[in-house]
Amino acid sequence: MSFKIKNALSLFLHLSLTILLLNAMTTSSTGLGHWVQVQSSIGISAMHMQVMIDNKVIIFDRTDFGPSNISLSNGRCRFNPRDLALKLDCTAHSVLYDLTTNTFRPLTLQSDAWCSSGSLLPDGTILQTGGFNDGYRKLRTFSPCPQHNQCDWLELPQNLTNSRWYASNQILPDGRVIVVGGRSSFTYEFVPKNDVSFYYLKFLRLTHDPNPGEENNLYPFLHLLPDGNLFIFANKNSILFDYTRNRVIREFPVIPGEEKRNYPSTGSSVLLPLNLTGLGNGTRLPDAEVMVCGGAFPGAFTIANKLKVFLEASRTCGRLRVTDPEPEWVMQLMPTPRVMPDMILLPTGNVIILNGAMNGTAGWENAVNPVLYPVLYRPGLSEFRLLAPANTPRMYHSAAVLLPDGRVLVGGSNPHRGYDFRAYPYPTELSLDAYYPDYMGPELDHLRPSIIAVEAANNTASYGGLFSVTFSLKENSSMSVISVTLVAPSFTTHSFAMNQRVVVLDVAAVQEVAPFAYKVTARGPPSLSVAPPGYYMLFIVHAGIPSASVWVQVQ
Repeated sequence: MSFKIKNALSLFLHLSLTILLLNAMTTSSTGLGHWVQVQSSIGISAMHMQVMIDNKVIIFDRTDFGPSNISLSNGRCRFNPRDLALKLDCTAHSVLYDLTTNTFRPLTLQSDAWCSSGSLLPDGTILQTGGFNDGYRKLRTFSPCPQHNQCDWLELPQNLTNSRWYASNQILPDGRVIVVGGRSSFTYEFVPKNDVSFYYLKFLRLTHDPNPGEENNLYPFLHLLPDGNLFIFANKNSILFDYTRNRVIREFPVIPGEEKRNYPSTGSSVLLPLNLTGLGNGTRLPDAEVMVCGGAFPGAFTIANKLKVFLEASRTCGRLRVTDPEPEWVMQLMPTPRVMPDMILLPTGNVIILNGAMNGTAGWENAVNPVLYPVLYRPGLSEFRLLAPANTPRMYHSAAVLLPDGRVLVGGSNPHRGYDFRAYPYPTELSLDAYYPDYMGPELDHLRPSIIAVEAANNTASYGGLFSVTFSLKENSSMSVISVTLVAPSFTTHSFAMNQRVVVLDVAAVQEVAPFAYKVTARGPPSLSVAPPGYYMLFIVHAGIPSASVWVQVQ
């Protein structure tokens, strides 16, 4: 296929899809949400994002491509003799973005965090693991410092045992972090360490495609299940894994279809909300269901990389109720093909799928036809809905996170080896956008709760204990449509929001305490496995409309 025909075909597909989407959009002119650019440039491209408990977002990129577009403060420079591009670098490759003031400041990464992983620890500190080159085995932390602006990245003296480049993390019930996989690392390990440095996981080798560049099992999808075991998905396969005994408990059915789902055939995955309603004191565990969307077909990376022919991405999503005795995948079609999507859980329990491309795979210059239209998926109705289109393509090396006020922050996209602002049609992107879901529309203000106070010591929700939240509404309403939702903030990179979790608490009572003021009493999560210890965004959801959240600590 010639270059001219390829581009003509891509243009035809793009125009056809645009017409299809516009026709679909005309059927519903409301409830689509809207986009706002919050920063035209933060100086770096947002490859990695983590929301912090002081309402800041830590954002960072790789360090080995040369200077960024933001200088380190106070004339500081970073000297790294192992850096592949710039050994003395006076620019920043990480920033701290303040949601309250819509400002940002530079941070200093000492080693290369390219394609690394992370988790928020129970005390609100981010633990950041691995990377490339001198960062392969590095451990870094960043702790919130709401009283001053001097905090920065700290590199720990201890290292990971194995190289962790393209690995995934999951916070565990005991507060440790498990780090799984990575390029040429068919192992997992824990931070902090136990008495064993690392453990071999045969599943990672079995799911590794041997073709160069096409591993298709990197950034495996990890989900902690309510029984305390770990769901691990790589390539097309998944297992239930007892990490305490290094034992595979069961192998789940292979997801239908030819498509591969993990890097570079990058799809995405979420653990759908855990609903504790009616379960009382936790003698019965909630059902758990995993969803996997998007990906690429076999050979897509090689064909794109060598021939610059971009195969259409996967259109399918699969749902697997992993707590069923005999679980089977239920497959659905998305409105568009999608590779490199981000799947973000909303406080309503719905899923938003955004970013990515319709053709190609992850990797430099390996995708075309960005998908500008997000999709809302409502698990209870098993349906997809097209939303308002973004203005900025977000493809390889982009990220998205849910914010405490209910918006979704989106940044990044750099499908090039370095920063290239003249590349056409997909230049390096340094901006940040916020997507406002339909539930933030002003026409719904009368239904939107506003949290007044959490009636619990130090805003702590204890396991199995009752606590109350007072909130206001602008008009009296039926309290039969109130829910209390905990959302764990994710570490998002490469289309996987690690540690993302939504827990819908059991509501014991709702009462009116004053005109337009109410108190809801909820029961804390029943166990450490249902909600690992740490900080969560607590939302009150009334008639499907969430409040802005407050931070609570589950312990």
